[in-house]
Amino acid sequence: MEKKKVAVPLVCHGHSRPVVDLFYSPVTPDGFFLISASKDSSPMLRNGETGDWIGTFEGHKGAVWSCCLDTNALRAASASADFSTKVWDALTGDELHSFEHKHIARACAFSEDTHLLLTGGVEKILRIYDMNRPDAPPREVDKSPGSVRTVAWLHSDQTILSSCTDMGGVRLWDVRSGIIVQTLETKSSVTSAEVSQDGRYIITADGSTVKFWDANYYGMVKSYDMPCTVESASLEPKYGNKFVAGGEDMWVRVFDFHTGNEIACNKGHHGPVHCVRFSPGGESYASGSEDGTIRIWRTGPLTHDESEDLSANGSIDKVKVTADEVSRKIEGFHTADEGKPKEKEEAGEE
Repeated sequence: MEKKKVAVPLVCHGHSRPVVDLFYSPVTPDGFFLISASKDSSPMLRNGETGDWIGTFEGHKGAVWSCCLDTNALRAASASADFSTKVWDALTGDELHSFEHKHIARACAFSEDTHLLLTGGVEKILRIYDMNRPDAPPREVDKSPGSVRTVAWLHSDQTILSSCTDMGGVRLWDVRSGIIVQTLETKSSVTSAEVSQDGRYIITADGSTVKFWDANYYGMVKSYDMPCTVESASLEPKYGNKFVAGGEDMWVRVFDFHTGNEIACNKGHHGPVHCVRFSPGGESYASGSEDGTIRIWRTGPLTHDESEDLSANGSIDKVKVTADEVSRKIEGFHTADEGKPKEKEEAGEE
């Protein structure tokens, strides 16, 4: 399984500028979904398993740097260079709220319970918006020491983490008190910070290394030097035995979590890889690139037996049917705004 010859990914076209962020929803009763942020100002929603385009969120007037879905994949959020973070209805594509900032918004994340939205950006302020009272002023967490690059929630929404574009390290803030409780030290700026699906690890990419930190005690568990400058890394969520990383050399590499040895090297992008993320079941991972495409790679060629196991454990057969159903349902919602969903996908690439 580890010695596959050539990986042939699903290639998702549609964005006309570089893809800079990717986010998978958890598995929902309707399957799982993938949202992408691009400098073309239009985040896109896709079927997470097939990569099929579902819809485009239209309204930003500048590059979109970050995107996310809530736990139920019912709402999306996007942070943009137009000084706003927008919240969208993920079923209809309608804009629900637009939260204005005083400078470029760079990162956003829904809390696990879906009630809060965390944002950060060039203003060096972390803001927490209450989705139940979106018109209320946000809570502002103690000033970030630098321009915010990434944000995430952990510890059942009791802790938030952020990294900065202009300094190393990841800072962890206690939500209740609003103060920094720990800093995970890195030499360079952390361009990607992911909390593992089981909540055990924080995975950081800081250019030259990928590091794994204990998410509860904050000690460093693993640190691996990378063969090229990497911008993003993601841990396989089901077994935790491998991770992917992507960066400047345009390749998407798979490594053994326990040894750091390279298992596979996937070629196909025509520009630097800005983001990589594993799907919630670990059966595939997606990469977004300067070349404007998203590629979805299978973790390994499945045998018949493995397919049955995955179907039994991860309900993949069920997901296949329901994801198609929800795609049809959502496309019906888009008729008013989008008019011609299929043509739009092709047109986005020109």
